[in-house]
Amino acid sequence: MHAIIHRLNHSRFPSAESRPDFRSPHYDCTDLPSALKLVVYVPGVEASGVEITTAGPDIFVTARKARHIRVNWQALHLEGVQRDYQLKLRLGLGLDFAALSASVARGVLTIVVPKARLAGARPADRHRQVA
Repeated sequence: MHAIIHRLNHSRFPSAESRPDFRSPHYDCTDLPSALKLVVYVPGVEASGVEITTAGPDIFVTARKARHIRVNWQALHLEGVQRDYQLKLRLGLGLDFAALSASVARGVLTIVVPKARLAGARPADRHRQVA
């Protein structure tokens, strides 16, 4: 019986090429009666470092940390902790992304996206019996 051994190039320390530029933040999504509330946890990020873009049913959140250069700098392998955040979500087409509002306080980004109202639709028109 022969054994086939594949040797992979593993290192105790990841190389710079294998390290992604962004890390995915933790988030909570709440469906409110008239809006969708998205809470994204981005510690170390200020309001000036947040960029929110939308494309169709998708929302892209990029949050960049402020960079501080210390006088007594030493390599402490903090590269992974100091990465910026990026979140990509597909929320759907039933939202009014043009009326989106966002705020940042103490490392918590809160995004509220109102639900789109259909022109001339009454609340009773939304539910329809099919069968």
